[in-house]
Amino acid sequence: MASVAPEKVATGFAFAIVGAIAFSGKAIIVKLAYRHGVDAVTLIMYRMLFALPLFAGMAWWASRGKAPLARRDWLGVLGLGFSGYYLASFLDFAGLAYVTASLERLILYLTPTLVLVIGWLLYRKRASRLQVLGTLISYAGVLLVFGHELTLAGADVAWGSLLVFLSAVSYAFYLSYSGELVKRLGSLRLVGLATSVACVLCIVQFLLLRPLTAAQVAPEVVWLSLLNAAACTAVPVLLVMMAIERIGAGAAAQAGMVGPMSTILLGVWLLGEPFTLWIVAGTLLVLTGIFVFGRAARAAAD
Repeated sequence: MASVAPEKVATGFAFAIVGAIAFSGKAIIVKLAYRHGVDAVTLIMYRMLFALPLFAGMAWWASRGKAPLARRDWLGVLGLGFSGYYLASFLDFAGLAYVTASLERLILYLTPTLVLVIGWLLYRKRASRLQVLGTLISYAGVLLVFGHELTLAGADVAWGSLLVFLSAVSYAFYLSYSGELVKRLGSLRLVGLATSVACVLCIVQFLLLRPLTAAQVAPEVVWLSLLNAAACTAVPVLLVMMAIERIGAGAAAQAGMVGPMSTILLGVWLLGEPFTLWIVAGTLLVLTGIFVFGRAARAAAD
């Protein structure tokens, strides 16, 4: 990154930070929508309905002048779209009905450690001691916040945390299996196609599980879903990609660590969620653990 122009580096970090904050706003919008009596199936349908044209346009733009996808590529796109965006998104939305936005964001931040575990189970990739240490520190932070919320809200927190954790597992599988397909298709094309698949699956899920009358929701739910689709889904994807082009994936990931803190602050401001020393301590542990983990992973790759 030393050879990159300073203004390009500054722009890259700005894109990464704004993208992380926008991503973190998703949980806030979902929690606000739940206040209007909507369920997860209907809410995610509206989000994906509004996001579908954006992602389909992204896929079309990235596919211009390129060869059509082979059969194995389509199978890969379908599988990754199901795991990385449909299943992960639905489980996340369902879990947010039971846990705070702060705890949800901290659990999702465990995704890099889950990728490590999947690599060890499937490919016998060994982890360094620092990677293990970073993983343990991160999980200690999540358990600290989880234990505090469990004493306040009871068993619902355990169920919601499990759903969000399974969402992180599903997305970790997407990351673990997407490497080869990204090389063949490119990141923008793959994201556009996979997310379009997920959008269709979420809409079909609603049509199968709910009557059409369930789409009659409060106007606030529609506007919040539109905001979620644009500002917290499509725009952050583009911003993070532009950040990676300018400063690299490692630096973009480090800048993205503002995500959990921005979720906590937005949750306190917009949702009235508690801001306690338990949450601060847990967040610092998670961020420290991911920082140690990320440094160790980059050192192993060099």
